[in-house]
Amino acid sequence: MARIVMKFGGTSVADLDRIRNVAMRVKREVDAGHEVAVVVSAMSGVTNQLVKWCQELSPLHDAREYDTVVATGEQVTTGLLAIALQTAGIDARSWQGWQIPIRTDGAHGKARVDTIEGALLVERMAQGQVPIIAGFQGIDPERNRITTLGRGGSDLSAVAVAAAVKADRCDIYTDVDGIYTTDPRIVPRARKLEKISYEEMLELASVGAKVLQTRSVELAMKARVRVQVLSSFEDKPGSLVVDEDEIVEQPVVSGIAYSRDDAKVTLRRVPDRPGIAAAVFGALAGANVNVDMIVQNVGADGSTDMTFTVTKSDLARARDVLEKAQDTLGQEEIIADPDVAKISVVGIGMRSHAGIANTMFKALAEKNINIQVISTSEIKVSVLVAADYTELAVRALHTAYGLDGPG
Repeated sequence: MARIVMKFGGTSVADLDRIRNVAMRVKREVDAGHEVAVVVSAMSGVTNQLVKWCQELSPLHDAREYDTVVATGEQVTTGLLAIALQTAGIDARSWQGWQIPIRTDGAHGKARVDTIEGALLVERMAQGQVPIIAGFQGIDPERNRITTLGRGGSDLSAVAVAAAVKADRCDIYTDVDGIYTTDPRIVPRARKLEKISYEEMLELASVGAKVLQTRSVELAMKARVRVQVLSSFEDKPGSLVVDEDEIVEQPVVSGIAYSRDDAKVTLRRVPDRPGIAAAVFGALAGANVNVDMIVQNVGADGSTDMTFTVTKSDLARARDVLEKAQDTLGQEEIIADPDVAKISVVGIGMRSHAGIANTMFKALAEKNINIQVISTSEIKVSVLVAADYTELAVRALHTAYGLDGPG
């Protein structure tokens, strides 16, 4: 007997038939004698609609009220799945974030999980009940207001619950049957990975791979939660995210990821003086705007151009913060470009192999793709290119690193 946390994303619970399908998958694990908890997302498209309504009313909406609105999608799904399981003869009960409770910090819209009290969940599971838990949401301990964990936060909820109840495994059910070397919709010859290390998955998730949310992988690595990604619609083996030690042969490059969610911001002719970078990025951090790739071009006239990327959803807020700080920062102009894509090459083997970046630059040059910004880590190289070249760049790099599977 094992203790398993099963998480189902929006496409897995998109309508009543799919919710019934999820109920049958949960019932199968219960009938096998396992203790099961389930974490669910909102039905497909629901969160997008709720976000759209908030943005249409005000692009700079109150984040606390935003959380109140967008957290409702998961509440609906928990109740519907509980009803479906009860109809199938399984003792099930819905749980909202505040009932467990899942305590977070006060960063509404992007809250971080502080603590989860898993004792009551463990007690109910031992009694044979299946808790159906709303993903994506928690509670602010200071004001007892609903908080949300950011897009994809249901993955984080699932891993956090798995850690809290000391689950043997956290199964993430989605619309793909595992983790691939890149998006199979762009590269049909992409290969499914049997296993991938926490570090590699963390890098892939952080640079655009949509299979798992970045913070969920970060927590899984910290808490050593074994995560399996598999399909809600097919009975196929999935992909495991595990310790590096469990992978016998480590490839030089494990995958190519891309993101169209970034926007490029350039501050033109900022005074080149000590502390200016701290002033720019401190102002953005104070508004909870995350900055990724950064490049600075120093001119000969005592000024500098600073270019960096933010998520497109943060672009309006970032621009507002920088415009209000113009007297302090002294920039001549703010240029925003949302028509960019970030392409990344990830692999543990980069630690011990030279020439990985050069292969990337050469492959892109051969396709006449201009590189706008470059950033690196120990096991990743990322570049920013024009959005129109996204698919061409991914295909070229997938081939260049020998990742193509059989035709």
